[in-house]
Amino acid sequence: MKAKTMYKIIDSKGRILIPKELRGACAMDCGDIVKLSLGQGFLTAKKVDLIEVGDQSPEAVEAFVRAAIQTMPEETQIGIAARLLELVEQRKG
Repeated sequence: MKAKTMYKIIDSKGRILIPKELRGACAMDCGDIVKLSLGQGFLTAKKVDLIEVGDQSPEAVEAFVRAAIQTMPEETQIGIAARLLELVEQRKG
């Protein structure tokens, strides 16, 4: 991809859209894990395949689970979803 300047506006929730052509050039897809880092006056977004060792923050765990689910057979996904629903119902009860 030829480098070109793009400008985006951050929305009221602090989000910004990464244009499709940039996501494609970085092989980023829905559900991928992206590491955000702050440098001296700049922000970087890097696609990662594994959560960094020791990061057990809720955000890191959720990203890992979402990425892992994409590679699971449908039966496994359904089983996990059913168990999660059971846990939610138990908490309500």
